[in-house]
Amino acid sequence: MALDLLKNGLLPPLVGALLDGSEVGLLSPVRFQAPGSPLPSALQPAADRRELGAALTTANEEYGHPAAREVGRKLAAPETLVVITGQQPGLFGGPLYSLSKAVAAVRWAERLEQAGQPAVALFWIATEDHDFKESSRATFFAHDGPRTFDLGEDPAPLRPMGLRSLGKEVERVLVELREAIPGENFSAWIDQMGQWYRPENDFGTAFAELLVHLLGTRAPLMVDSLLPELKRAEAPWMRRLVERRADVAEAASQRDRVIEAAGFPLQVRPQPGASPLFLLHDGERRRIEWQGEEGLRLRGTPVVERDVAWLMETLEQEPEVVSAGVLARSVVQDAVFGTGLQVLGPGEMAYLPQVAPLYSLLEIEPPAIALRPQALVIEGHLAKKLEGSGATLAQLVDPSLEMDDHLAGSAGEEFLGPARAQLETLLTGLEAPALELDAGLAGPWRKTGEQMKRALDAFGGKVKGASARRDQMARQRLETLRNTIRPLGQLQERVIATAHYPGKYGREFSEALLDQLDEQDPITLQVIRP
Repeated sequence: MALDLLKNGLLPPLVGALLDGSEVGLLSPVRFQAPGSPLPSALQPAADRRELGAALTTANEEYGHPAAREVGRKLAAPETLVVITGQQPGLFGGPLYSLSKAVAAVRWAERLEQAGQPAVALFWIATEDHDFKESSRATFFAHDGPRTFDLGEDPAPLRPMGLRSLGKEVERVLVELREAIPGENFSAWIDQMGQWYRPENDFGTAFAELLVHLLGTRAPLMVDSLLPELKRAEAPWMRRLVERRADVAEAASQRDRVIEAAGFPLQVRPQPGASPLFLLHDGERRRIEWQGEEGLRLRGTPVVERDVAWLMETLEQEPEVVSAGVLARSVVQDAVFGTGLQVLGPGEMAYLPQVAPLYSLLEIEPPAIALRPQALVIEGHLAKKLEGSGATLAQLVDPSLEMDDHLAGSAGEEFLGPARAQLETLLTGLEAPALELDAGLAGPWRKTGEQMKRALDAFGGKVKGASARRDQMARQRLETLRNTIRPLGQLQERVIATAHYPGKYGREFSEALLDQLDEQDPITLQVIRP
């Protein structure tokens, strides 16, 4: 049942190079938390966390977090190490890896606590992001296979997800979900989800309420990136990004060249003149682009031209309208919270080398970073079917697996094998007499042989197909396993919604994930048995 993600090519090349230790220098000055390495130690926070702790306590109590006050007090203490992870607020909890990220952060914090280091887990909800397509759809296992539900067309492109209500479309989706997955238990779960995923609620709040419900007292503190107190705490670091904009651009360019020279593609392509900041203008989140030494404009709005002095004043008076892009978010986040450990997904870790130079440039203490574990949920009866199928987990994950070839095995070779040998003998016997008759027959002789061999191979394929189809039950079992492990052609946790699993297994699912997920093993695809 074990699957090595690295050996099977399921991690980006740069992440593999970090895991084997060959390219950790690309992260400098950020520290890579390699599997088995000593636990990180606390950093002195770059900002006073007491106001943030109080604000997050209030917000998380509203989300229903039963331990919000205790965790908020712990966050405010300067000796507490912050473990942070995050994700966009996807519909119905987003893909399962959103929940597994939260669990990994919790497990890291608990491990640190056991070692005598006060620690707290945070989950950064990227409500400032505006990727409606990613946040507005969810896939569930229905009775006829994986099925994706969505909220329809984007009614307001570029509007941050935290400023959008779910709208009436969410009621339609809940009805469709109930029809697609009948059953008393799932119906009761849909009723419960409807308390969070209701038209007037926003994406971030519904997401936070769901995760808090699933993890209870062990839930991380949920951090809405639009929280006013957080935006005020970020403002000094945003100003520093503006003040040092030329140095930021040069440092990023230098690091990009180093990454490419090492033979790795850039995860985020450079955009000349683009800043790492966005501004909310008329309800739309638009990239700030530098114009000359002191000017700026908002991408897509040529008539909106301002200067750096105007932006600095905006950060002073309205910090909530300025947000960091992907290449600055981690730095600002870590400056505010004094992060000790970030838990990142493979894609995030692949672009962190492009972010790393900003820590030194902005004088921010860099955290350690750990790769998140990856999970695969398989019930006991499916695990037994996998063991009896003759297929390995690696084969079922491999997109090139041919069902007929696997099911048929060597079917037909008992009589095709001798036929191949006889054909080879026949062709060899024809060569000399044909060339003796006319040397020009060499080409036709070779072409005829190739055609005969291809015809025999094609016939062999039909024999295999017939043999495979003869055992329809075996085929059905294998296809069920394949669709469970790799639905819609991707790893399960990247496709199936978080909310699917408690709907099927109840609260025991969260407990199983908390108990079984090994946060320190990011290389093995971890099989979770609910």
